Amino acid sequence: MHRARLLADLNRQLLEAYSRRTTAALRARLPLPVALPWLDKLLLVNVEKEVRKDAQVLRRSVQATKTRQPLDDELVAALLQSSREIDRDFLAQARSPLEIPIRYEVVNPVRIQRIRRQLAATETLCAVWTPRRKLRKALAETFPATELERLLFDLMVYYARETQVLGESVRMPALLSPLRRRVLAGLYETMERTAQALSREAAGRIRRVKTSRRPAGEAGLS
Repeated sequence: MHRARLLADLNRQLLEAYSRRTTAALRARLPLPVALPWLDKLLLVNVEKEVRKDAQVLRRSVQATKTRQPLDDELVAALLQSSREIDRDFLAQARSPLEIPIRYEVVNPVRIQRIRRQLAATETLCAVWTPRRKLRKALAETFPATELERLLFDLMVYYARETQVLGESVRMPALLSPLRRRVLAGLYETMERTAQALSREAAGRIRRVKTSRRPAGEAGLS
């Protein structure tokens, strides 16, 4: 599944850059960075689980498009179930010192939106992505600049909403609760601002024609 791998690699670069920039922005605005190890751990393991979920969505979407299978509610339900299995691994990693009872009644509507957005975008891309076209060229031909920027922004905002829900679900000693509330009060706002800047930058880099020998699909985000 060469196409799915390229898309997954590009998505990983985007989410890892998003997490790094969010953490840096939060540390810049908070005077007690030493008191935030729980947030660092949350963002770190959350990135990995979301990368895994997205890779599954991209793989199933590419496969379904290739075999002309519908991207329907049944597929969305299957992907939603597989995401819960990945959550179990995530919770096992995050359990110490964090305890996070995931509120699926809040998370699932956001996840469904994100899955559907990824499925639709991948289907549209695969319609013009021929074997001789590199990923970046296919993206540039499929999505106008503003549309590509909006797609990346929307996907990151869905990620931000789920991260916020996870942060609100974290259980910790009562003495740290005021700090958590302070951090979470600005978490979504910080992630949204970061998404605006990063989506603009990433869309520009993806669409920019380069003469370097960078591997196809590598956006070089930092």
